[in-house]
Amino acid sequence: MISTDYLILIVGMGLVTYIPRWAPLFFLSQRQLPAWFVEWLDLIPAAILSALLAPVLVTAGEPRQLVVQAELWVAVPTFWFAVKSRSLGGTVIVGMLLYWLAGKI
Repeated sequence: MISTDYLILIVGMGLVTYIPRWAPLFFLSQRQLPAWFVEWLDLIPAAILSALLAPVLVTAGEPRQLVVQAELWVAVPTFWFAVKSRSLGGTVIVGMLLYWLAGKI
């Protein structure tokens, strides 16, 4: 049998996860946002992806030092393919193929 403490913990974690996602949707769904703000929001996914990828692609070691790694040489043509083709599936396949080839060299 589940103890009451565990049930309260699970419900609390669910609320803490759900409320921050629900609140902006609830409060902003009835408003017209300015065009500049919507354009700014469109840039957030690219900024987050860049912040996650940049350290992996250009730094290595402890402490971190700027290094040109094989991953960077794979990322550049993969990015070029993505821009030209606009194909997510093709980009994933090209990136995986180039990463595999880089491991063979």
